[in-house]
Amino acid sequence: MAASDHLPGNSDRDRPSSETSTRCLREQSQRDFEVEFIGRILDRDPYYVDALRVQANNLARRGESTRALQLDRRLTRLQPDRPIPWYNLACSYAVLGMIDPAFDALSRAVDLGYHHFRHMLRDPDLKALRQDPRFDRILRRD
Repeated sequence: MAASDHLPGNSDRDRPSSETSTRCLREQSQRDFEVEFIGRILDRDPYYVDALRVQANNLARRGESTRALQLDRRLTRLQPDRPIPWYNLACSYAVLGMIDPAFDALSRAVDLGYHHFRHMLRDPDLKALRQDPRFDRILRRD
């Protein structure tokens, strides 16, 4: 047995199973593929709303919040009267610590009909907003 096998963190029980590792790799590879593929679609048609939405979500899941924010801004310009793009924009701002713009976007989403308040209370992207009194005021506007 190699000496490194005795180091902490090198035992079989400390390693994820090969099935778990393969699944994580497959999921990551799929997301990377989608980001690249959809990026090429958006190079041809930067106003393709469905592709923008998927790309923004994939970038956010990959932790590329600044790039996701850029796409969310574009989506709100393309669909200014739809609540979901504004909600997603609020999430992007909140994740980046841009609290005032996050509240502006969240308020706009609610004004346009976003009323999934239970989701707002659980959404980890909005965690930075929940302690602010403005969050409760938005929830009570319904």
